[in-house]
Amino acid sequence: MILESVESVYLQYESFFSIFEVFSVTVFTIEYLVRIWTANIHPAYKKPLWGNLKFAATPLLIIDLLAILPFYLPFLGVDLRLLRVFRIHRLLRLFKIARYSTALSHITSVFRDKKEELFTALFFTFLLLVLTATLMYHIENPAQPEVFSSIPQTIWWGVAALTTVGYGDIYPITPQGQILGAIIAIIGIGIFALPAGILASGFSE
Repeated sequence: MILESVESVYLQYESFFSIFEVFSVTVFTIEYLVRIWTANIHPAYKKPLWGNLKFAATPLLIIDLLAILPFYLPFLGVDLRLLRVFRIHRLLRLFKIARYSTALSHITSVFRDKKEELFTALFFTFLLLVLTATLMYHIENPAQPEVFSSIPQTIWWGVAALTTVGYGDIYPITPQGQILGAIIAIIGIGIFALPAGILASGFSE
């Protein structure tokens, strides 16, 4: 998919890309159908037909379907403009490989066990973002009404400041705004270190 976006490469190897697409989708389709067909072996899906449908509705099987669906959409008469959006689902095939990884299961477990702490940290970050954007708007709007034109516009500055990226397209020029910006940049380092600490403790556990 990445190489196809390079026109010179795509034009030179168009037939290879097409063959590879057909081959990979065929393999994935066979695997998808066989997994649904044999789902009744599992005690949770032992009831014929209903068990197969229940298994097909699980998140991993939905990912499998979305991974192969874009290939079949043109045959179903789907508008090609819509197809461009669905083609990105081909990236979901990566999950088919990743789900067999033991390391990935550990990562998933950590996120599941620490979801409350992570949500709290992210929610606190969101509140801080809105608060700082509001303060900066009221400080800088009189001096730069075209730059800090609204609180939503100022939120873009808040994101850049909290992540300490600082693109430089929006920045304070008043002394009060610069002091607030410096404080937010320093706080941002600690704010984004918080989820890292939560995940680190989860991995240790």
